Amino acid sequence: MSALVEDLVGDLSGIKAPRGSALHARSWQTEAPLRMLLNNLDAEVAEHPESLVVYGGSGRAARSHQALRDIVRTLLRLGDDETLLIQSGKPVGVFGTHPGAPRVLIANSLLVPAWASWDEFRRLETAGLTMFGQMTAGSWIYIGTQGILQGTYQTFCAAGEAHFGSPDLSGRTVLTSGLGGMGGAQPLAATMAGAAILCIEVDQRSIDRRLEMRYLDAQAESLDDALNRVRGAAAAGRPLSVGLRANAADVLPELVARGETFDLVTDQTAAHDPLTGYVPAEVPFEEVVALRDRAPQEYLRLASESIVTHVRAMVDFVRMGCYVFDYGNNLRGEAYRAGLSEAFTYPGFVPAYIRPLFCKGIGPFRWAALSGDPADIATIDRELKRLFPDDGLLQRWLELAPERVAFQGLPARICWLGYGDRARAGLAINALVRSGEVSAPVVIGRDHLDAGSVASPYRETESMRDGSDAIADWPILNALLNTAAGATWVSVHHGGGVGIGNSIHAGMVVVADGSADADERLERVLTADPGTGVMRHADAGYEDARAAARAGGLDLPGVTS
Repeated sequence: MSALVEDLVGDLSGIKAPRGSALHARSWQTEAPLRMLLNNLDAEVAEHPESLVVYGGSGRAARSHQALRDIVRTLLRLGDDETLLIQSGKPVGVFGTHPGAPRVLIANSLLVPAWASWDEFRRLETAGLTMFGQMTAGSWIYIGTQGILQGTYQTFCAAGEAHFGSPDLSGRTVLTSGLGGMGGAQPLAATMAGAAILCIEVDQRSIDRRLEMRYLDAQAESLDDALNRVRGAAAAGRPLSVGLRANAADVLPELVARGETFDLVTDQTAAHDPLTGYVPAEVPFEEVVALRDRAPQEYLRLASESIVTHVRAMVDFVRMGCYVFDYGNNLRGEAYRAGLSEAFTYPGFVPAYIRPLFCKGIGPFRWAALSGDPADIATIDRELKRLFPDDGLLQRWLELAPERVAFQGLPARICWLGYGDRARAGLAINALVRSGEVSAPVVIGRDHLDAGSVASPYRETESMRDGSDAIADWPILNALLNTAAGATWVSVHHGGGVGIGNSIHAGMVVVADGSADADERLERVLTADPGTGVMRHADAGYEDARAAARAGGLDLPGVTS
């Protein structure tokens, strides 16, 4: 077994998830988490696999190289009546459970609330006692930039509907920053919605990666060149994405000074972790790593100054008549903490556009083909188009995605589905595996950015109707329920998306292996999981959620019973 472990993860720069129908572990219930863990660290997927960093600043899949080896070794021998426990990227125990229990339970980055600060977290991380799991990095279901792509598309379309009366953004302009793991979805999502978008990015490697993946159409030589291209495309009603290598804290104030306006303005830099995710304008990019290592407090001071400048410009865009929204990276929170009292002048994307979807349990639903065969994804695409003919955005997405979305690592897809529809889709995928139309089992999971799995007052739960923004019982109940329902692996994290001290969130993954047992698990998990989103919003007093609960037959004491 040691030779196999070294073959799979000995070289961090060359990790690939196994493909095909041959098992390495003892069953598909343990092969699936093994493959998805390795897929997270595939160089096509991860931003810095040599450091175990998958995305989002310092979001890791495992705490150390040795911990990764130990996780892989344990998954290879794990039985179908055992459960592996992962404590912040390190395997700490295997316990006898039963075949219906999850095979892996994960807790990442959790700190006692009074100690939940970046300073304390970094002290403990330096001591080797914890790691930052982000959202899907530490829960082994990251599928590359596509993982947020459909949600970003959904958000842009919802913004178009809200402000311009149509989800079609043809002739509209968008300004944003950040082309990293999450932000890299923005150019393609915007052009799929019809817009012309200008994307500011300080790291040439991120621009090159998005150009190579065809998420980004072109790179401009200068700000004037970028503006000419974007303005020209919008005037012609032609979608176009243009990248500009520059720092947002320099460019946005310059655009404000020139009086340049855009229909939509947002940002997806990794500002939730200003030490590793945000580059100060005063620091040449080539000197960033050295300054972080040599003088982290000085780096943080400079980052805070740039974030304030960045957000002040976004507030100026509001005054100029642009529709500005925060995209959940805690940029406003960092600016407010640094003294910008008007940082929350503009809303977050969830209360502005997405909450009506969350009320119906609609959110990210993703699947990956463990076979490694893109034909399996194409088969599932066709089946979902057949299943949901009346979902216009989904139909458009499933038309465009096969042509426009490059796979990273194992072939995968994502779409947004709601309560009831997720279970229908899961059962249909399992039937395709059972019939052999899909050649190997499929994993089904989601982002943690979902209706009922997150407490995040700067993002998913911002401005809840009943004031319950910071109540974190809900994601814990979600994780407990998914465990009881029989998900294949379940995780609880702290700080993903918005940083330490600002969120608690839960993830789940369930395997469709074609069996009758999988039918039962899929129906339970994919009903319960989005059902917690309807429950959470119904409890907060949203009538849309209460109507969805009644229509779906949810048993919510005091609401439907």
